[in-house]
Amino acid sequence: MSTYTETEPTFLAPVQTRSERFASVVHDDFPEVTGYEAEWKLTPVDRVRDLIDGELDGSPYAILYPEVAGTTVEWIDRSDARIGSAGTPEERAAANAWTSFEKALHIHVDGAAAALTVTRAQLGAAPRAAHVLITAAAQSTGLVVLDSRGPASLTENVEIVLKEGARLTVVSLQEWDDDAIHLSSQFARLGKDAQLKHIVVSLGGAVVRVNPSAHLAEEGSDAELLGVYFADAHQHLEQRVYVHHDAPHSRSRVTYKGALNGDGARTVWVGDVLIGPKATGTDTYEQNRNLVLREGTRADSIPNLEIETGDIVGAGHASATGRFDDEHLFYLQARGIPEDEARRLVVLGFLSEIVQRIGEPELEARLLDALVAELEAAKQVTAP
Repeated sequence: MSTYTETEPTFLAPVQTRSERFASVVHDDFPEVTGYEAEWKLTPVDRVRDLIDGELDGSPYAILYPEVAGTTVEWIDRSDARIGSAGTPEERAAANAWTSFEKALHIHVDGAAAALTVTRAQLGAAPRAAHVLITAAAQSTGLVVLDSRGPASLTENVEIVLKEGARLTVVSLQEWDDDAIHLSSQFARLGKDAQLKHIVVSLGGAVVRVNPSAHLAEEGSDAELLGVYFADAHQHLEQRVYVHHDAPHSRSRVTYKGALNGDGARTVWVGDVLIGPKATGTDTYEQNRNLVLREGTRADSIPNLEIETGDIVGAGHASATGRFDDEHLFYLQARGIPEDEARRLVVLGFLSEIVQRIGEPELEARLLDALVAELEAAKQVTAP
C-alpha cells in the first residue's frame, strides 16, 4: 500500500529593504548565477562567467603613479584590519574577487593633498582579481584618479573610507581596450561631516559594470555620485548605484548621463536610495539621463527610492531617455552652424556637465578630448 504526502511549495520572498541583501566575502556562499537574478538579469552573464566563477590571478600588478605630497601608495596584506571597513560584496563576482586577491593596493590621503593618478595599463587578458583601498584621514582633502586602460579581464572591489571631516574626490576612469571585461564593486563609508565626490567615467571596454555604493554612516555626511558614459556598437556599460542614508542630516546627489551610438549599444543604470529610520533630516535626489544617437540601441534606467522615516528635508528621483532636442539643433543651425557640427555640440554639451565637475582642469580637458574622439570614431557628425 502506498501513501501520498503533499508537501508545501517553497516560495522565495524578495528582499524588501535594500540594506537586507545577503553579503559575504566568500564566493561559495552565493548561489550559482543563472542570469534571472535581479542583480544579473540585465547583464550579459555569459560574457563575464569567467569572472563570476573562474579561477582568478590575485597577485599584485604593475601600477604607475607620481610621488604626490600628502599621499602614500602601497601594497598591504589581505589580513590587514583596515580591509573590509567600507563594505561587503553582495554578489558572486565581487565575492570571487575578494576570495582570490593576495594583496590590496592601499592609497592614503592625509592633509591637503594634490591630485594623484594611479594608472593600471598592464593587467593582461587573463582573468584577474583585485582589491583597492582608498582612505582619507580626518580633515584631509584630495583627489584620487584610478585610471584603467589597456587589456583586462578584471573583477575587483574598491573600498573608500572617509574619516571625520574629510573631503575627497575619487574618479574611476575606464578607458579599456575594446575587448576588455571589467566588473567593479565600489564601497564608500563616510564619517561625520565627511564629503565624497565619486565620479565614474566609462568609455572603453566590451563589458564594463561599475557598482558604486555610499554609506552615509555618520551625521552630516555628504555624497555626490556622478557618472558619464558613451556606449558604442555592441558595447555594454552598466552602473548600479546605491546610497544608504543611515545617519541624521545627511545629503546626497546622484547624476549619471550617457550617450548610446551604434547597433547593439547597451547601457544599464539602476539607482537605489535608502533612507533609514535614523536618517532624519535627509536631503537626497537621484537622476539618470540618456541620449540615444542611433537606432538599435537600448538604455535601461531604473531609479528606486525607499524611505523609512517621515522626517526628511526632501527626496526625489528622475529618469529620461530620448533623442536630440530639435529645438537645440534649430537654435544652433539658425546661427549658421552646420547640422553635423550642431549635433556634435549638443552631445558634448550634454555629457560635459559631469566632466566639468571633477575639479581638475588637466583631467577634464583630457576627458573632453576623449569624448570628442568617441564622437569622431562613431561618425556622429553624420545625422542618424
